[in-house]
Amino acid sequence: MKLKKQVTVCGGAIFCVAVFSLYLMLDRVQHDPARRQNGGNFPRSQISVLQNRIEQLEQLLEENHQIISHIKDSVLELTDTGAVSPSGHLPFRSANGSWVLPFDGRPTFLSVKPQDCQFALGRRGQTDLQMLDVYSLLSFDNVDGGVWKQGFEITYEPSEWDSEPLQVFVVPHSHNDPGWVKTFDKYYNDQMQHIFNNMVVKLAEDPRRKFILSEISFFVKWWDSADAHKQEAIRKLILGGQLEIVTGGWVMTDEANAHYFAMIDQLIEGHQWLERNLGVIPRSGWAVDPFGHSATMPYLLKKANVTSMLIQRIHYSIKKHFSSTRSLEFMWRQAWDPESGTDLFCHMMPFYSYDVPHTCGPDPKICCQFDFKRLPGSRVNCPWKVPPRAITDANVAERANVLLDQYRKKSKLFRSKVVLIPLGDDFRYDKSLEWDQQYINYQKLFDYMNSHPEMHVQAQFGTLTDYFNAVYKANGVSQGARPPGYPVLSGDFFAYADREDHYWSGYYTSRPFYKNLDRILESHLRGAEILYSLAVSHARHAGMEGRYPTSDYSLLTDARRNIGLFQHHDAIAGTAKEAVVTDYGTRLLRSLIGLKRVIINAAHFLIMKNKDVYRFYQTEPFLETDDRRATQDSLPQRTLIELDSSPRYLVLFNPVEQERLCVVTVLVNSAKVRVLTEDGQTLPVQLSAQWSSAVQMSGEVYQASFMARLPALGLAVFHLYDSVDSPMTLRSDTLLRLPGRSQTVRGVDPLPVRSQIADPQPFYIQTQSLTLAFSGTTGLLESIRRKDDPQEVRVQVQFFTYGTRPSKDKSGAYLFLPDGNAKPYTQRDPPIVRVVEGPLFAEVVTYYQHFQQTVRIHNVPGVDGLSLDITTLVDIRDQTNKELSMRLHTDIQSEDTFYTDLNGFQIQPRRYFQKLPLQANFYPMPTMAYIQDSQYRLTLHTAQALGVTSLASGQLEVMLDRRLMQDDNRGLGQGVKDNKRTANRFRLLLERRTSSSRPVGSYAKVSHMLNKIISHVFGDTEKEAVDSGPVSFPSLLSHMTSSILNHEVLALPVIPKKRGVPPLRTFAPLANALPCDFRLLNLRSIQNQDAQSPSLYTALLLHRLGLDCGLEAQNPGFNCTTTQGKLAVSALFRGLDLQLLQPMSLTLMYSGTPLSNSSIISLEPMELSTYKLKLR
Repeated sequence: MKLKKQVTVCGGAIFCVAVFSLYLMLDRVQHDPARRQNGGNFPRSQISVLQNRIEQLEQLLEENHQIISHIKDSVLELTDTGAVSPSGHLPFRSANGSWVLPFDGRPTFLSVKPQDCQFALGRRGQTDLQMLDVYSLLSFDNVDGGVWKQGFEITYEPSEWDSEPLQVFVVPHSHNDPGWVKTFDKYYNDQMQHIFNNMVVKLAEDPRRKFILSEISFFVKWWDSADAHKQEAIRKLILGGQLEIVTGGWVMTDEANAHYFAMIDQLIEGHQWLERNLGVIPRSGWAVDPFGHSATMPYLLKKANVTSMLIQRIHYSIKKHFSSTRSLEFMWRQAWDPESGTDLFCHMMPFYSYDVPHTCGPDPKICCQFDFKRLPGSRVNCPWKVPPRAITDANVAERANVLLDQYRKKSKLFRSKVVLIPLGDDFRYDKSLEWDQQYINYQKLFDYMNSHPEMHVQAQFGTLTDYFNAVYKANGVSQGARPPGYPVLSGDFFAYADREDHYWSGYYTSRPFYKNLDRILESHLRGAEILYSLAVSHARHAGMEGRYPTSDYSLLTDARRNIGLFQHHDAIAGTAKEAVVTDYGTRLLRSLIGLKRVIINAAHFLIMKNKDVYRFYQTEPFLETDDRRATQDSLPQRTLIELDSSPRYLVLFNPVEQERLCVVTVLVNSAKVRVLTEDGQTLPVQLSAQWSSAVQMSGEVYQASFMARLPALGLAVFHLYDSVDSPMTLRSDTLLRLPGRSQTVRGVDPLPVRSQIADPQPFYIQTQSLTLAFSGTTGLLESIRRKDDPQEVRVQVQFFTYGTRPSKDKSGAYLFLPDGNAKPYTQRDPPIVRVVEGPLFAEVVTYYQHFQQTVRIHNVPGVDGLSLDITTLVDIRDQTNKELSMRLHTDIQSEDTFYTDLNGFQIQPRRYFQKLPLQANFYPMPTMAYIQDSQYRLTLHTAQALGVTSLASGQLEVMLDRRLMQDDNRGLGQGVKDNKRTANRFRLLLERRTSSSRPVGSYAKVSHMLNKIISHVFGDTEKEAVDSGPVSFPSLLSHMTSSILNHEVLALPVIPKKRGVPPLRTFAPLANALPCDFRLLNLRSIQNQDAQSPSLYTALLLHRLGLDCGLEAQNPGFNCTTTQGKLAVSALFRGLDLQLLQPMSLTLMYSGTPLSNSSIISLEPMELSTYKLKLR
């Protein structure tokens, strides 16, 4: 009876919502001024319109009838599967064997406005160069080009510059890695401090001298120890235009593995420091050493108001092609941009390297003769056996003409008569002598050239912006504008090859342990920033700022800088020496500990029910951390919660900007655990064993899993007891599939274990949403079937190994040079397989010698229950020159196309090219990759950057770890032999594409029907989802899946207090839900002048996601709506007053006009926006 009543109420509520929605639609049709007729006179054409409207309304009523029938089906389906528990409390098994949880009574809906789907289907701005097309066009042959080996012979007529002289800008620079073969500190002590000290002295000697600096991390360390005289000298050099800060980021970031959160954060850290200390605003971007270039970078620079940029490490065949078509300078446009708003002027260096032999012109033998650091007697010489000669009156004419010939040839590759000549290399200008050698000799050459009009050249030292300004002026356009006739390009520049078939696709995976640690740090930094900003604002609102530990700001600063440092292109790339990697790891661990402290201190304040009793003691933390790491290279150990009859409080932090329904697992010391919500409701608990090996379980530690609904960006309080009476605690059912009879397995009371000899028959685990089949032989995943889909989709997991070449060129930290196709991973003994099933999750754990894979599915409605949670624990420390990969083999007809993300920001379509070697078809995968056909899309989400490819239709392959015994001759001088036990974490999401058929399942049918009606009434016709060439987007579900994978819930136990724990309450910071296509990228407290404390202002960084709505709608487990990009910030934060709302540039260097506090801000799809807030 009770069940029928619940069903009736549920069905009636949905019916009312549907009817009310229809009423509003009809009301809008009736009252829309555009549709209202004037004056009561109805000409024939208007009668025809009215007749059409009546027909439309009849159709709407018919479709509404269909909706009601689908709702009826939906309610019946809920009863059939037993989704409403007969007891109302206890989970139970349904007729088909899957566990059913108590209905949590919270109806949720997904409402995506059709207009918010149009962006993915809309037209794109026209580009002249699309990189996928360029790849299709090129043959990638490696023809010897003569002196310019990877190019061609360049010729010119001497009279070409008679009417317009050649302008030459020689730009001295030093490329300074903040860690590579030496640690950051060692580089600073050995070289960097001397570069800066010499720079102050030597630039001041002649106002014609110029220099550019890039990495702010080194500069800040020097500035902090420099006296006032040196600091003032720097300001004067910048003001006088002799010294330019280019890009201005904390580092020159890697562009393959870095996440856009961290790329932006290190840019903000650098820019904020420059603004505060020097009043400098960078105008030009300089990226000479990242190993390939991402399309995300020009967008970030554009949003930071940078007007021009330079890139260097690009495939030599692409450089040759762009040189031959004079396309080395172009407007770089985002592939998804419908207009030209994202265009940024970009200069591509044409030759092999950024060193002096490869920058003055096409002939390195000649250019090396003009690197005066290599004068005879120096420790550096020219490989071409012709050394430089000091410039004298006797040789200046001949030397100037030889050099001018190179300048002219280089300029023939560009469209203007302005040429850029970088003058530098790694850690140059650290000796006073080199400053004299380069500047004095070059000045003699310039003086000679400029005093001989017949040479038709104007040569000088310049900064990067001097060069760009001259190009704009020569073309008669304003700074940053597109010069007439210059091409527009979209796409990216991966994978990079510097010569032959030497593709730099190994570093996408090198040292995956630290790539994973980096992502964990980023999530902690974002969470700490948000909670700290909210805690300080609430403390100010309550007049308690003096009692809150605002000094935690220094921990945030330390973490920003250490995570920023790790974005350096030899850090997150995994291409530094072992001692340097350890140094990075030590810094990251220190920051992780500091961030956990910031989170704990903020959570402590925010969950206090009565703030008057709040007390902060530095030595007595209120909460414990969720886990601990013994060393920088060890995996985390989760905190054990010791229970007794008095309650232990547990605080759960949800770092995601949407409400979250998820399974949370904690370690407890009692099997009689009971979990209650804040208001005393007992929750179902799945009790599982903690395993110390494949067959050995712990007798003292248990896993307790429960379902929690957590507020967006909020903190929820739960109570845990050791209770004799715990009927809601249900034991997992565990089966061990053993290869033979030799092992003995014992359960530990009260957790029994069954065992059986493995047989080749497939076995299954299931939830209400998913059924997974596993191979009886390998213990690995074989297929996935979704609840509403009669079709089982083959998704076979296989493991492979690559070796390296037997010849002299072998794989190393940078290069991937395999010895042919991958070979299937084999081991002598079959694996041990553990199958665990229960009401909240089911999992299969498969033990192999070099890896252990856990595939878990959660039995909860919404995002957490719709994908497979996969952890692959890899340990290849006993291998020699081996790389381990995981391949997904499916029936999806993806042909030669697959999709990878760029920096977690956007999707880049890829194609497998047979004309390229295997290693050229690997690409970076910072957060996801997918394959698709007309029916399905399969997305592999990742919690760490790794290399990925699709070598055949229906395949997706990800590299997991690589152990290489030798250097690959790119300067590192080491192989990669410091492998760690590494947990690679993934989520695998199978989605049905609605373009292939009508929606499947009642939820999707209702959602589809509502969207159809709304579209029909408001004139938005839905377009079929098609594969649209250079652009693709994840679905909303895919975006959410990526968020929950990369931002885990933090479980923080309250430390028991002798005097008792004061009353606590859930903290839900958002008064209104964010639109679910918005990502709150950061809420970052802005620094005070003193650098150790926060100012009154906070930076709100928002990103509106691009969506592909052509995938079947799924219940997300929370109320999800989109708003066409509109957001009322004043109504966003509960309990706080908004006193300032000011649009800013991305890195806060440029201020817009403050908006009224009640303003509704608006973002376009894919747009990143920054606002300065004052909250209290």
